[in-house]
Amino acid sequence: MNAPLNSWFESAVSSLAYSTGQERADATRPDLQPPYNDLAQFILRQQAGITDYLRAPLQAATLGFDLFGLWHSGGCFHRQPPSARARQIAAWKNSKLGFQRDLIRYFESLALMQLYSRENENQRPPVRPAASPEISARVIPTPPKQNRYEIAVIGSGPGGAITACLLAEAGRNVLLIEEGEYLSLESCEPFTREELVQKYRNGGQTVAMGANKVAYVEGRCVGGGSEINSGLYHRTPSDILQQWRKEFGVEGIEEEELRPHFEACEREVSVSLLPGLAPAASLKLHEGATRLGWKSLEVPRWFRYSADGSGKRQSMTETFVPRLLAAGGQLLPRTRVSTIRQLNGKWNLNATHPLAGPICLEAETVFVCAGAVQTPALLRRSGITRNIGDSLRLHPTVKVVAKFPEPVNSARMGVPVHQVKEFAPRFSFGCSISTPPYLALALLDHPSQAREVARKWQQMATYYSMITGEGRGTVRSLPGFRDPLVRYHLSENDRRDLAEGLRKLCLALFESGAETLYPGVTRCPQFSSRDDLAKLPNALPTGMANLMTIHLFSSCPMGEDKSKCATNSFGLVNGFKNLYVNDASLLCTAPGVNPQGSIMALARRNMLKFLGK
Repeated sequence: MNAPLNSWFESAVSSLAYSTGQERADATRPDLQPPYNDLAQFILRQQAGITDYLRAPLQAATLGFDLFGLWHSGGCFHRQPPSARARQIAAWKNSKLGFQRDLIRYFESLALMQLYSRENENQRPPVRPAASPEISARVIPTPPKQNRYEIAVIGSGPGGAITACLLAEAGRNVLLIEEGEYLSLESCEPFTREELVQKYRNGGQTVAMGANKVAYVEGRCVGGGSEINSGLYHRTPSDILQQWRKEFGVEGIEEEELRPHFEACEREVSVSLLPGLAPAASLKLHEGATRLGWKSLEVPRWFRYSADGSGKRQSMTETFVPRLLAAGGQLLPRTRVSTIRQLNGKWNLNATHPLAGPICLEAETVFVCAGAVQTPALLRRSGITRNIGDSLRLHPTVKVVAKFPEPVNSARMGVPVHQVKEFAPRFSFGCSISTPPYLALALLDHPSQAREVARKWQQMATYYSMITGEGRGTVRSLPGFRDPLVRYHLSENDRRDLAEGLRKLCLALFESGAETLYPGVTRCPQFSSRDDLAKLPNALPTGMANLMTIHLFSSCPMGEDKSKCATNSFGLVNGFKNLYVNDASLLCTAPGVNPQGSIMALARRNMLKFLGK
C-alpha cells in the first residue's frame, strides 16, 4: 500500500484494537489496562504474516469497516467516540454476512491473545542453542557451494526427521531442508504468544476455507509439529489399518508388521504415562465419563520425566535431529523449496534462502516430508498432480469452556492427558490448553464471561469434542501466491456428529461438577444444567460452529490402488523414480486418534524398506 493508504489502514487497525481492548479489559487487573498500543502493534505484525492471498482482502475489509462508519454514525470508525464504535462493532459482530462476523472475530482474537499475554512479556527465557557446538557444525548457516547430494529430505517434522536420521545412520549422504528456524524447546514457553510468532506457520493464522471454516495450525521450524503439539501418543487403531488394506490396497501394515516400528519409536521418544497424578482438569473429565460408564483413559505422551516429576517433551529437536547430525547428516534451515524438477535422472530443487537468495540444489533421490498441506502444495507447484492434494482429511474439533466451583487449573498444567474413547471412532473428548489467553479465545462467543478470565481462570478449563468425520478437502497452489489454498467440506453427518459429541461432552462435564458451560458455537447460550443441553441443535449450524484442528493428513494417500492413491504402499510417488512422500500425507483416512504415532511408525517402516533392511 502507498503511504497515505497505509497510514489510514494503521489508524483503522489501531482504533479497532483500542476499542476491543476497552471492551475486554477487566478493571480489577492492572495488566489489562490501557494504553493499547501493543495490541495494535501485535495485530499489524500478525496481519503482515497472514496467508498471503488473504492479506489484500483483509486490508480491504478493514478499510471498508472504517468507511462503514460514515453510513452508520456519520464519520469514519477511527474518528468516532467510544460509544459509537461499540455500536458499530456489535452491528458487524451480529451481522448475517459471514465476512463481517469473521473480521470482528479476527480482531478480537488477536487483541485477546495480546491482552492476556502481557503479564509474561518480561519473563521470556533466553534462546538457547538447539544442539551442542560439535553437532551444530553440521547445521549449514548458508547454502554451500557444493550443492550436490545423494538424498535430499524436505521438511523436518516427525516424518522428515526420522527419514533423514535413518538415512544418515545408514551412511548415506543426506541433506535435511527446513523452511523454518532451528530453535530449541527452551526458546519460548509452550502454548504462548511467543511460540505462535516463533514456530507456527503464518503466526498460527491458517484456515481451511469452506461453509464451515476450520482453523488449523502447522509448525514452521526444525522439528515441525512435534515442537508445538501436546505430545499425546496413540498407535494406529487396528480397524483403521484394516480399512486402509481393504480400500486402498496398502501392503505391509498388518499389526505384527508395524509393531516393531511402533516400539522402536516409542523407545526413542520415551512414550510414557505421568509419574504422578494427572492435572485436576484432566481428572474432572475422567471422573464425569466414569460416572456415566464411558471408557476413559490416560493417554501416554512422548515425555522424559526427571526424578522430581518434571517432564520434557521429546520432540524431533530432542531426538532424531541430533541423531541425524551426530551421524554426519546435514541440516539446512531457513530454506524454502519452491519447486522440484527431474533433469537427466537427477532432481533439481529450486529454493530460496534469506541470505543467499535463490539457490538450486541437486539430489539423486528426494523425500518430500513437509506435512499434509505443504507436501501436496510443493508437488503441485512442480507439476506433479495425480491424486495429489485431492483427499485432505482432518479431525474437526469443537470446544467448550467449563467453569467449576473449585480450582482445576494452574500455571504449569500444560495439556491434560485423559481422553474419552467410548464413542470412537465417531468422536472422542479431551482437555485442551487452558492458559488465560487461550481461555479468553475460547470464550469469544461469551464476552461477559471472557472478562472474568483474569480473576477466575483457575476455576476454568477448555475441553474439546473431536470427530473422525467423513468430509474431505483439497490443497491447491495459487498462481502468483506463495501460500496454498486449503478447502474443506463438512458433510451433514459431520455436523450431526459434532453436535452429538458436544452434547455428550457437556453431559460428562456436568456429571463431574461443572457449574456453567460455554460452548464455542456462535449465538449459543451458556449452559447451567443438563436441561439446557436441549438447546443444542441436532446438527451444528453451517457457519456458526467455530471449528479447529491440529490433525491433518491423507492429502497424498499411499496404497496399490492407483485410481485413488498418490504413492505406492511405501511412499514412492506413482509415475516417478526416486521421489518419495514420507509424512502425514500418506495416511489414507483420518485415524481418529492423535496421528504422530502413525506418522513415525510408517516413516520408519518405509525407510527400512528403502534401505533394504
